[in-house]
Amino acid sequence: MTVLEDRIEMADESKGLTLDMLFEQLERMPVPEGYKVEIVEGAIFMSPQRDTHWEIIADLFEQLRTKYPRKRVKSDVRVDYPGQLNGFASDVTLMAEGAAKPDTGYWRYQDVEFVAEVISRGTAPNDYGPKKTAYAVAEVPVYLIVDPYQGKCHLYTQPKDGEYFTELSVTFGADIDMTNTVLGLTLKTDEFPRD
Repeated sequence: MTVLEDRIEMADESKGLTLDMLFEQLERMPVPEGYKVEIVEGAIFMSPQRDTHWEIIADLFEQLRTKYPRKRVKSDVRVDYPGQLNGFASDVTLMAEGAAKPDTGYWRYQDVEFVAEVISRGTAPNDYGPKKTAYAVAEVPVYLIVDPYQGKCHLYTQPKDGEYFTELSVTFGADIDMTNTVLGLTLKTDEFPRD
């Protein structure tokens, strides 16, 4: 066989892949400790958790916990989203009240009310691109991107037909008023560290 024939055969075999199959393969691989693994449009991404990243996630979690029970607030938990092989482990996810895992053992995207992604350099294009699109297609009501490199938060609401129709950008230090969304609260950003 030639290299081209090998690649064609591998591509043909990959057509039957599912997210479960890919994640099962990943579980057998030596993923370095402290790395988050996601599958975005069939591509596997590993990104390290940095202190800045974790501090922002912890801050978001603590603020959400002032209103929501711990069982509804998730971090780095797999949810499969619409599109080709989209298995995301979002930094912070808020599940709807009464949401329960189906027999698959994974949360349903239909039960997600809020997602926050904290930007990592290597995977930032995913958060601003295909993941944002997948969240909009899934009609996640509120999507927040926290970008410690820009020192800004980008809030996306009103998903319809695969895109968000409302965007608000806020510089670190200002509050993010989400009282008119399903969250019904204001997030403080004054303690978000910058990279």
